[in-house]
Amino acid sequence: MSSHAVVIIGGGLEGLSIAAALTARGQRDVLVLERRTTGSGGTAKSSGLVRCHYECATLTAMAWEGIGFFERHPGLGFRQTGHVVGVGEESAAALRANVARRQDLGIDVAMVTHDDVAALWPGLETKDFAAFAFEPRGGHGDPVAACRHFAQAAQRGGARILEHTRVAALLGDSSSIAGVRLADGRVVGARAVIVAAGAWTAELVAPLGVTLPVGAMREPIVIAAPGAPVGPVPAFTDLVGMQYVRHENNGRLLIGSHTGAELTTPDGYLNRATDVELERAAARFTTRFPAFPDVVFPQSYAACYDITPDLAPLVGPAGPEGLYVAAGFSGHGFAISPAVGRICAEMVLGRSAPPQDLSPGRFTTSGP
Repeated sequence: MSSHAVVIIGGGLEGLSIAAALTARGQRDVLVLERRTTGSGGTAKSSGLVRCHYECATLTAMAWEGIGFFERHPGLGFRQTGHVVGVGEESAAALRANVARRQDLGIDVAMVTHDDVAALWPGLETKDFAAFAFEPRGGHGDPVAACRHFAQAAQRGGARILEHTRVAALLGDSSSIAGVRLADGRVVGARAVIVAAGAWTAELVAPLGVTLPVGAMREPIVIAAPGAPVGPVPAFTDLVGMQYVRHENNGRLLIGSHTGAELTTPDGYLNRATDVELERAAARFTTRFPAFPDVVFPQSYAACYDITPDLAPLVGPAGPEGLYVAAGFSGHGFAISPAVGRICAEMVLGRSAPPQDLSPGRFTTSGP
């Protein structure tokens, strides 16, 4: 039986960010287990939005840390286009309060006018919005490139990454973790196990008496060919039309929705927009962007988000001593991945406690 100081289950953005952060802090005995290939799960379908528009102050601070990281690492495909969020009358006061809180944290964000947004996004229909906020340092990046960056950093620091290696079970009891058993029967011992397996996290920890409300949500993503040049425009979160839009590198636009459907399992879901979903996406887009009458929608796919009831992740110890989780990122994972790595590494090394408002303890129940 092999044994390691830390075993990380999941070779996506979060798991590899944690591995890189651990090795950067001197813990070289790290093993990452990925059942497919690194970055092939939720990371591969991430829209890569980077912004600090969160109700949770901890997430805001983590995203701000992420922006600094992406600015310092230009190879991660970060396009600092800025980010606009628009809301209706019923949410205008909440947006103003949110902007004030972010400004108190030192975030570069401001309320902007309809005319400001029309200048930032020519052709955008703004009349049904009541208020807008703009983050000039927001934008979007390349999650696969970031995943590769974290993997290479972890390996340089001494970590091992095993692909096509599925974990069948966690080993231990309700008091402490002992390691993992692989699907081929091999046993790997560990003093600490971090489960960063996205929507598969809950089923892995359940046999140890840990219940986590991490579900799976399918969200269709539609690619638009606008039929006319689109200049340098910011990423845009439309909380009236319940969609978000960002530029693709090839001149097309990526359109996501805020109306995904919960899945019973993260395996085997439909990996494209249905005809109904495509029609809805087209209707939302053409209503919001009437300046593109020749738009067509040549491509679609579907992402699978690991979600929690409050749409904030679970980051911290869960149940038995030595067991930690980093899951339930609810679509926020790319922007905060550098901070997730730092927080988890310092937690496992005993240097600092994770944020209480992200603690799995706010939902977790453990068996006897």
